[in-house]
Amino acid sequence: MDHGGHGGHDMPMGPKCSLHMLWNTQIIDTCIVFPSWHISSTASFVVSCLLIVALGVLYEYLREFQKRYDVHLALSLASSGAKGKARAGAGSGRSSPDPAEEESGLLTGRRLLRASATGTPVPLSSRVIRATLYGATVFLSFFLMLVFMTYNAYLIVSVVAGAAIGHYVFGSTINVGAILSDTSGKTMACH
Repeated sequence: MDHGGHGGHDMPMGPKCSLHMLWNTQIIDTCIVFPSWHISSTASFVVSCLLIVALGVLYEYLREFQKRYDVHLALSLASSGAKGKARAGAGSGRSSPDPAEEESGLLTGRRLLRASATGTPVPLSSRVIRATLYGATVFLSFFLMLVFMTYNAYLIVSVVAGAAIGHYVFGSTINVGAILSDTSGKTMACH
């Protein structure tokens, strides 16, 4: 049977992405997350690895920036809350809670639950900033996970190297009290 009239069979196909579901060390024809991020040379592969290292560093920077922003915001809200409490105490003539309310709170735990469930309201602009930082961090963590899922040894090392370098650069301090009092047991997470 002659299929010559159907065309396309004799046309050369361009470079194709090679997808592996097993550990591999392929360089040429590796695609990273998108078909347009197609590796066609060793030089472009090295540049891609360096870019992935930079994304890992950026991820760690965003995580640290998010923590610092939360600390800054908490200090700001605490100082404005202290001013508000001072004004409220001056108006009522009392600076301490009602003794009956205090005692009922100790016996029932209601006062503690009400305070922890409501928290301190965050202004809209700060909520937008926090949500944007969180969204960017989640996006970048899942993007790096997709790079990891190429199963390419060099790309995996690039992700891990970026995270390690970023953690080294941006994780130079720790909150000893918070770490020693943490009983959550959480050790690893995607984001």
